[in-house]
Amino acid sequence: MFVDKAKIVVKGGDGGNGCCSFRREKFVPKGGPDGGDGGGGGNVVLRTCTGEQSLVDLVYNRHFAAERGPHGKGKNMHGRRAADIILRIPAGTVVKNVDTGELIADLAEPDVDFIIAHGGRGGQGNARFVSSVNRAPRQCEEGEPGELFDIELELKIIADVGLVGYPNAGKSTLLGAVSKAHPKVAPYPFTTLHPVVGVVELADYQRITVADIPGLIDGAHDNVGLGHEFLKHIERTRVLAYVLDMGSEENGCKPWDDFKHLQEELELYMAGLSERSGIIVANKMDLPESASNLEQLREKIASSNLSIIPISAGLEEGLDVLTSKLGEMIFEDASL
Repeated sequence: MFVDKAKIVVKGGDGGNGCCSFRREKFVPKGGPDGGDGGGGGNVVLRTCTGEQSLVDLVYNRHFAAERGPHGKGKNMHGRRAADIILRIPAGTVVKNVDTGELIADLAEPDVDFIIAHGGRGGQGNARFVSSVNRAPRQCEEGEPGELFDIELELKIIADVGLVGYPNAGKSTLLGAVSKAHPKVAPYPFTTLHPVVGVVELADYQRITVADIPGLIDGAHDNVGLGHEFLKHIERTRVLAYVLDMGSEENGCKPWDDFKHLQEELELYMAGLSERSGIIVANKMDLPESASNLEQLREKIASSNLSIIPISAGLEEGLDVLTSKLGEMIFEDASL
């Protein structure tokens, strides 16, 4: 089950109370105050992990509270700091305050710990209040309450390559052919309802991650259909692969029209997104009319300077050239 949005309540642990105590020991008159401090409350920590791909673990249990710090005791015994609660989330998660809408953190990097709710400070015992004029203080402090937040977590998939295209362009078939991912494939639109990430093995033991983004439709930038739910997962991809159906001409649209419409939707959703590094994947080249469409595609979009790789995902033809080109783009960009 894929979940990319969750609302949870997090609370840091309350601090323990300080102790008011006086030393009582044989042969030691007027022993003096010896009340210990309370321990600090535990924190609630968000930890980004590459092994997590969904927020499903945070859906069924929505309340997370850290332990309270132990109270101080006599004989100057201080409470220990309570243990933290660690919530494992996927890298690429955005954290917002539900009440104010404020962006709290954008946790894009893996293996990062972010304290979302701090535990309260422990109260001081009466031994801390001794002074030259107050030799037997009877005051002590209560522990401070931990922070309490109602937060929203929203996952934006991090992948090297994002497959962008209209429904039934063959994105899921392509991902299944180049990786060991098993996206749903069927002869009808919108078979992919959530992003699927696959790992592509390259030469020299190199790897890239490829995300199959659900098909876009016209008006997606205005949230038509599930536009924003799909487009947000494209934001963090480093290379966009425009998958075009070279054989189909639904609604009279040619492959080059599909490409221009896709770029328009990306740009209207987020300025500059259409200018990201990209490649055009001319899919379904096994169909009769695809060869002539490919020649016209090269002429129509010559000004875009994007490489065009003809393939047939269903017959697994041209995939080596495609994966090699994608790896070259990813690792050349990383070396800059």
